[in-house]
Amino acid sequence: MKVSVVIVSYNVREFLQQALASLERALSGIKHEIFVVDNASSDSSVEYVRRSFPKVKVIANAENVGFARANNQAIARCSGEFVCLINPDTVVQEDTFSVLLDFFARNSDAGATSCKVLNPDGSLQLACRRSYPTPWVAFTKIIGLARLFPHSRLFGRYNLTYLDPGQVAPVDAISGSFMFVRKSVIDSVGMLDESFFMYGEDLDWCFRIKQGGWNIYYVPDTQIIHFKGESSKKSPFEQRRLFYEAMRLFVKKHFNRGGAFLPSWILVLAIYMRGLLSFVSGTAKYMLRPCIDFLVMTFSLAAAIYLRFYPEFPWRPFVPVHLFYSIILLLSLTSHGVYSRWRFSGTKSLSAVGIGWLINSSLTFFFKQYAFSRQVVLLAGAINFVTIPGWRFSINWLANRNIEIFKRLLGRALWQRRAVVVGDIRSAQKIIRRLKTRVNAPYFLHGVVLTQVDRVEDKIEGLTVLGELDHLDQIIEREKVQEVIFSTDRLPYDRILATVAGAHGSHISFKLVPSNVDVIIGKATIDYLDNIPFVDLDYRLHAAFNRFLKRLFDLALALPLLVLGSGILAWHRWVRGVHFVRTPVQGFEGRTVYLEKFEKKVWCHQLANLFSIIRGDVSFVGREIDSDVTFQAGDTALLVKPGLTGLEQINAHLDLNEEDRIKYLLYYLKNYTILTDWKILLLSLFKKQRV
Repeated sequence: MKVSVVIVSYNVREFLQQALASLERALSGIKHEIFVVDNASSDSSVEYVRRSFPKVKVIANAENVGFARANNQAIARCSGEFVCLINPDTVVQEDTFSVLLDFFARNSDAGATSCKVLNPDGSLQLACRRSYPTPWVAFTKIIGLARLFPHSRLFGRYNLTYLDPGQVAPVDAISGSFMFVRKSVIDSVGMLDESFFMYGEDLDWCFRIKQGGWNIYYVPDTQIIHFKGESSKKSPFEQRRLFYEAMRLFVKKHFNRGGAFLPSWILVLAIYMRGLLSFVSGTAKYMLRPCIDFLVMTFSLAAAIYLRFYPEFPWRPFVPVHLFYSIILLLSLTSHGVYSRWRFSGTKSLSAVGIGWLINSSLTFFFKQYAFSRQVVLLAGAINFVTIPGWRFSINWLANRNIEIFKRLLGRALWQRRAVVVGDIRSAQKIIRRLKTRVNAPYFLHGVVLTQVDRVEDKIEGLTVLGELDHLDQIIEREKVQEVIFSTDRLPYDRILATVAGAHGSHISFKLVPSNVDVIIGKATIDYLDNIPFVDLDYRLHAAFNRFLKRLFDLALALPLLVLGSGILAWHRWVRGVHFVRTPVQGFEGRTVYLEKFEKKVWCHQLANLFSIIRGDVSFVGREIDSDVTFQAGDTALLVKPGLTGLEQINAHLDLNEEDRIKYLLYYLKNYTILTDWKILLLSLFKKQRV
């Protein structure tokens, strides 16, 4: 065996396909083996490789174990004289391996090599050859000297930009995107350091290879294309964190020895500064819309003060009032998903302003220090009703007018939501064809999620198949999906509803294309596409504001009952000597919580449960409390708190099976209101139930 190739893949199936195809051509005539280590991808990569490239040896991990550990899994099984680590988002040239093998044959001191690595636009990827980040090299990079003087041997050492990119050269380090290493060198210096989860492990490996007495070479006589960072684009904030943590680990491992405190301190400080700047830039993007709304609120208050007190303008007393009211409004907008799911929704912001205005108006009766002028509050609220939704309506209106300059400045994502279609092949084709014919559709079709597990397609109507329904939650997170469109032709409703319920806490809009709209229960907004109705699925109890109301309802009822029943509880506990016992049950999202009960059955045994309700472990209305049942992760029941009563409990006489219980829970999630809880509580007073 001459060459062993190792590829670590994570949710980049399309790139992996072309990488394997190019490797087959480049390795033709060379005795080789190829390993693909999949780090728990959710895009059907494993099934695709096993079906389309049966000679490839697949190692399928149940979780993402990181780049270093995944490579080591394959390296331990490699039998080739040379080992090549290569990223899945690469395309190799036909002569890549033959050229590098010839170079190794002519240079016995070479322990590892890399070729010229190009960006998709043909430019050189600077990371393919570099120096160690010593204090001076890091300093020139951080303050910008490396960029200002790239051809200087003194300042351009970070990426060796002073070297001719077409000239063979010994270098300190090469990129993990393509590393060609002698197996004997690996046996000598060891495999990748698994302390590095991702990033930095290639730099550390090169450092140890050089310490072992071998040279590392950049060989530009052949080349590859690297579509840099396709896996990391799926979660950029996490990848940034991993990158800066890897750099800190490298410095700690290699430059924090003896009297080298100052160089180590400089490097670590630089790493943290770069990480902080990266975090700040990402946060600034998120804060843009809240800042715009705060400016609009400031304008509204100033206009209200001007209209109320003209010609005077007593603005100073209103500064703390303005800050207080603005925080309430911003929290209301946040709870309505205006800064996440419904970023430019005028109707959602209108509803949020209304709720915020009602709260602010009510607070003026309780906190007199914030009630200088109710007329100003009314005027400012009226102006906010127009301005806050108004600028969002304006953006949508301008976008729908197809103003080219506006589109170029703001981009499609402002008004078109990234959508995936879920269904079998035939139904997905039908929906996609209809959507593609719609003018100014609010959906940007990003891909397809299939329900079939025995057949995997690459493309459907030109859209990429992103994976299977079982991995929908991972696909949503990975692909930044905002809309999920279900086809109900062959997909059971209970599976659709359970999937939606499982998206608790997310800001995803779920829609379905029903074959018969009469089966849809509950309120829905409908968007007609020709003769296809898109029914909007929305679980009311998922909304943060509704969860807050439910918690407030529990406290408002439990606290007075506990005060009124404290004498009865004390009599049973201290006079009759009946002790409390704590029973563990599965609470919200699977957490273990404890339910207080009397050790003996007494007529007021429910009063003991008030302590659990006040702690937030249990609710008055929720799923049935059953300490003998253990739910698995992802079960619908875990999305509802245990309750003293509920739809399950008041219908227990019907001998409900598991499917019936799930239907009741899904109905409660979808149709929750405080009035619903009141009705269930009243019904429970007249029905015998298990507790």
